[in-house]
Amino acid sequence: MLHGRMTRREAFVAGAAAMLPLAAASAASAAGNPQPEPALTVGIATLGFGDYTNRRLAVELAAQGFRTVQLFLNQTDSRYWKYNGRSDLSDLTAARCQEIADAYRSAGIAIHSLGVYTNLIHPDEAERKANLAYFEAMMKAARAMGVRNLITEAGHYELEKPSSVAYHFQEEVWKRMVATAKELAQLAERHDVTVLFEPFFRGFLASAKRTRVFLEEVGSPRIRALLDPANLLEVNDLGEMFEQLNAWIDCLHAKDRKLHVDRGVPAGQGDLDYRKLGVLAAKHTPKVPLILEYVDASDYKQALAHLQNAMRP
Repeated sequence: MLHGRMTRREAFVAGAAAMLPLAAASAASAAGNPQPEPALTVGIATLGFGDYTNRRLAVELAAQGFRTVQLFLNQTDSRYWKYNGRSDLSDLTAARCQEIADAYRSAGIAIHSLGVYTNLIHPDEAERKANLAYFEAMMKAARAMGVRNLITEAGHYELEKPSSVAYHFQEEVWKRMVATAKELAQLAERHDVTVLFEPFFRGFLASAKRTRVFLEEVGSPRIRALLDPANLLEVNDLGEMFEQLNAWIDCLHAKDRKLHVDRGVPAGQGDLDYRKLGVLAAKHTPKVPLILEYVDASDYKQALAHLQNAMRP
């Protein structure tokens, strides 16, 4: 992954910011004082830690105070991640899934969700069916891990011949994508999981309103939303994002982006107003985790420090 380096802050010492809400609550309890309201939960995505085993990563993250992860199967001992496609899951047995999950839970870390991000918008029916079958296999893996949420985008596809209307904005693609999401909802119901769709301004779910309309048309409690504000910064203000989607949001991503730029960066390196994000998240989605994304071993402590500083009163 390509990330810049923060220049405004020094590396945050041992990730202590992640523990501030817990430490404050413990101190208040020890003093016989009422505990404060729970702070927003800050977690981290495992995608950027591809050089770690699951157990090594769990130990390091726990030492920095993390208690929640979004699991991408991209570690050295679970290399199943493939963006916008599918991978061979034939050796991802229930026992193997339980072993992966135990690496985190034994370190005191909960797995909020499992990243899938397959291609559900492909025009070829056979490809879509294969990707839905892959998604169902990931649902089974999630359940074996004790995980009830899976994350995806609609997927990306480019037409070979140019068109005056982008593929993902075409009328027939909308109808087909809604039908595919309804099939996905049936699979989610079968396996008792929830699928969260993540919008992005250059894809099918290109705005908060379009995402809300899509979710309403699919009409299933099994199909909900992950809001990554940096993905919609180009087309929506933060207030608009929460106004349109707060009833649907089950997870938030915490990364950043410069305006008019495609590439995402760690929190604090773009134009997202993190202090306003913290206020809106606390108001509209206080029980929803903020998952640090687009970070790796070199920069996650700085991103964590920026997020925690922005969340302080």
